[in-house]
Amino acid sequence: MKRILTGLQPSGELTLGSLIGSIGQMVMYQNEYESFIFVPDMHAITVKQDPKLLKERVIKNVALYIACGLDPSKNVIYIQSENLYHANLSWVLECNTYIGEASRMTQFKDKSKKQDNVTVGLFTYPILMAADILLYDADYVPVGVDQKQHVELARDISERFNKTYGNTFKIPEPLIPEVGAKIMDLSDPTRKMSKSDVTGKGVIYLLDDEKTIRKKIMSAVTDSESKVYYDLVNKPGISNLLTIYSSLKEISIKETEEHFKDCNYGNLKKEVADLVVEKLSIIQEKYNNLINSEELDKILDNGKDVTNVIAKKKLEEVFNKVGLGRY
Repeated sequence: MKRILTGLQPSGELTLGSLIGSIGQMVMYQNEYESFIFVPDMHAITVKQDPKLLKERVIKNVALYIACGLDPSKNVIYIQSENLYHANLSWVLECNTYIGEASRMTQFKDKSKKQDNVTVGLFTYPILMAADILLYDADYVPVGVDQKQHVELARDISERFNKTYGNTFKIPEPLIPEVGAKIMDLSDPTRKMSKSDVTGKGVIYLLDDEKTIRKKIMSAVTDSESKVYYDLVNKPGISNLLTIYSSLKEISIKETEEHFKDCNYGNLKKEVADLVVEKLSIIQEKYNNLINSEELDKILDNGKDVTNVIAKKKLEEVFNKVGLGRY
């Protein structure tokens, strides 16, 4: 099987949008590829973090991803900072990366505009990302269009290194996921449901209780017309509720429209709420059984052991080729 590698950002609380979008893609990939999944907690500290909250979120999100369907027997799951070879390789790659290349990263430009004091880590983290990828000879890296440039940088660095020092790294390919269902904010259905939303009023979090879920869905913005049908331009709120229902039921929008054709908005919201509560209660039960269990530690310990062996071998090869170490 081809090897795939992806990172689970430990930023913000996971949402219903996360479940239907990115997590759903990863669950699909685990049946097609040899899957390596890591938590890039070292990337998270490129901006200021609450240390206690970061540690909690790393474990919490891993437990949630597993509860949502990531199978530990089909994925090597590990925490980036528990593998010291990432940072070591990153330094060697930094010494083989040109300032001009790093300066062209558009995400750095965008993020740096939002901060008063920009760290060097924010500038160099795409090179650490390259190390994350190249340590494991990943064939594919699933990324959104906004992250494709980072995989291209990893390709440029690896090709240059191979040309200078001999064949060392596999050249990774970006894997752009098919555009799946996009879940919008319930309070403002013109913008995406986001885990970084400040108010959270229009966001359903995976660990919301039943009362909160129902309140948010029943308060969802709709329109003045009473008919239920899919129309993103004129009925974004109703279209969003139909998308949520069809995604969780795994049926088409057409089938969903047919199901609700004789319903009013209240009926639609109640059925959507019932379905969301049903799906999330199953996930929450699995999460609660896992979060404080020895099983979660065993999964992460196994990931740490497996990846340290692979990464150590690759880093020793790199060090030897560039002249580092005694042997």
